[in-house]
Amino acid sequence: MGDKVKEHPGAAGRARAADHPASVRNVVLVGHSGSGKTTLVEALALTAGAVNRAGRVEDGGTVSDYDDIEHRQQRSVQLSLVPVEWNGIKINILDTPGYADFVGELRAGLRAADAALFVVSASDGVDGSTRMVWEECAAVGMPRAIVVTHLEAARADFQEMTRVCAEAFGADDPDAVLPLYLPLYGAQGPDGHAPVTGLVGLLTQKLFDYSTGERKESEPGPEQLPDIEDARNRLIEGIISESEDETLMDRYLGGEEIDLKTLIEDLERAVARGAFYPVLAAAPAADGARQGLGTVELLELVTGGFPTPFEHPTPDVTSLDGERREIKPCDTGGPLVAEVVKTASDPYVGRVSLVRVFSGTLRPDETVHVSGHGLADRGHEDHDVDEKIGALSTPFGKQQRPVTHVIAGDLACVAKLGRAETGDTLSGRDDPLLMEPWEMPDPLLPLAIEAHSKADEDKLSQGLSRLVAEDPTMRLEQNQDTHQVVLWCLGEAHADVALERLRSRYGVQVDVVPHKVSLRETFAGKSAGRGRHVKQSGGHGQFAICEIEVEPLPGGSGIEFVDKVVGGAVPRQFIPSVEKGIRAQAVKGVAAGYQLVDVRVTLLDGKAHSVDSSDAAFQTAGALALREAAADARIHLLEPVAEVSVLVGDDYVGAVMSDLSGRRGRVLGTEQTSGGRTLIKAEVPEFEIGRYAVDLRSLSHGTARFSRSYARHEPMPPQIAEKIREQAKDTS
Repeated sequence: MGDKVKEHPGAAGRARAADHPASVRNVVLVGHSGSGKTTLVEALALTAGAVNRAGRVEDGGTVSDYDDIEHRQQRSVQLSLVPVEWNGIKINILDTPGYADFVGELRAGLRAADAALFVVSASDGVDGSTRMVWEECAAVGMPRAIVVTHLEAARADFQEMTRVCAEAFGADDPDAVLPLYLPLYGAQGPDGHAPVTGLVGLLTQKLFDYSTGERKESEPGPEQLPDIEDARNRLIEGIISESEDETLMDRYLGGEEIDLKTLIEDLERAVARGAFYPVLAAAPAADGARQGLGTVELLELVTGGFPTPFEHPTPDVTSLDGERREIKPCDTGGPLVAEVVKTASDPYVGRVSLVRVFSGTLRPDETVHVSGHGLADRGHEDHDVDEKIGALSTPFGKQQRPVTHVIAGDLACVAKLGRAETGDTLSGRDDPLLMEPWEMPDPLLPLAIEAHSKADEDKLSQGLSRLVAEDPTMRLEQNQDTHQVVLWCLGEAHADVALERLRSRYGVQVDVVPHKVSLRETFAGKSAGRGRHVKQSGGHGQFAICEIEVEPLPGGSGIEFVDKVVGGAVPRQFIPSVEKGIRAQAVKGVAAGYQLVDVRVTLLDGKAHSVDSSDAAFQTAGALALREAAADARIHLLEPVAEVSVLVGDDYVGAVMSDLSGRRGRVLGTEQTSGGRTLIKAEVPEFEIGRYAVDLRSLSHGTARFSRSYARHEPMPPQIAEKIREQAKDTS
């Protein structure tokens, strides 16, 4: 790792197509918004020789955050792949957004990577959402390391941040979260802050000076060694405790000096299997410098300590009929199994799919099978199609650098897969397979939209289908009750990006309108109505009279029609006409324009004319009878009630429960879970939780999650129902 690095030999800047999985490392950067992930990517690319000293690729532009939306919003909103090369190893760096609204991009990055770098700001600390991602990685055993940034900030303290990280990430074993290096400080400035100028390796006891912009190695003076002795001893003990050699600890405690080569090999093995989590420091290069502080050490950790794709188990794979298939990890000659981890649209080349190959080798111009299943509830139709692979390339900023093939364990972009969507599986045409999809959060913030003009209306459907194909965390709903087009998003920033992409990428201008909740109407008690439709104006007239009784039924009963006509008062051929008219009126509503449900309508009597009665006349009479019955009855407005489950840290339980009560919610119970969290279950009217995704995030400082499911419709409080009726009158 970093301790065993010699002078940087000058890495090749251009990423290449890997020839063997052992020469690939896939690492995802994780951290809260503003922690410095993108800046760190730029610094690593500069040190690896992939960009020039201005942090730009050869023909201009940055290697990450190159999208116009990212420039305007000054933050990452999508997953970016930046491939670099270091000492013959290709490193695929996956930069993820830190803002909670784009957690879908983070999950895609975790799926594509074999290890994670958690980027923590020395000035901001560790937030709750970063802790939750750490726990997700721990659940699947993903190897991790921690990088402390913003050491140049006032009051930044590396050793304090190391303690905070051990507390946040090392709950089970704090001695598994330890620094590999300690920072060296320069002269104190007028503000009392001493800049970090270099690092000292705790294992090798070597100094690495970055003050000149080039990494220079030297020996520490005798006066400096005592300062690192305690930290060095803790690190050695932490490494030995994770060693597979059970005799090593006894030998160390017995006073034996453990060979440096043995310590480094044990450290690398512990990191690779996710048992030890080193802490490093990094800072971007100063103007004119070739290397940022700590970047060489970080690249050495990735190449020497992080696992190869061979050590990443292949996600579950089945045939299209559900039969389990055993796929050998990273078999370049095995059956093709690849996954689309991100989909984007390029104005010049069309749809571009970022693909991780888990088995086999992907080559241009071959025909593959594209399978997409399991996202029908989000507006994605299941699909199984054969498509021809277009050009293969590795992205670098806005550039696409052609490659000849993509082996198992590597990532690359595939052009012009017209049907492929994020999460789809690519496999052999003659051996179609399906990978188990990764878990994605449910979008719970509704965004109701309308086309701005007729021209936009013509393009809206295609634009929305492309949008949800790119982003499986977005759900498209065509609500049949409210007749609204609704995009369900993860938060306000997610919604803003969706609207911006519709406008700038697909040329569709939309207007945001208030989101409507699907209300219902029902009768509060029995009522009777008479429908009389009689018209005589010369020629063929219209004649139909019917008398009905309406009574409420239990929730979920729908509309029940009963015929109790005797003596042929309403001819048999017209009784279905009465029912049809009643049901048609029920769909339109009888009080505020919402569908009538849960009533029994009994046809008691009526009159007909031998010439003027007709199907249409009795349909009209049935509708009139229902409206008259409603005019003399008390009508309940029914609102949908959702069952809500909130997983929140114990510190915020009281605030969340109080907030739910303020939303007319009924708390059903609480349940203590692991990690100092509580699961709160409640029933809340959907009227009250339209913006709950935003409000809960604010209330819990981003640490809570919730899910919702429809429970039932129930009567709305009279004062709220009256307001709804008044609004209906005003708009009618």
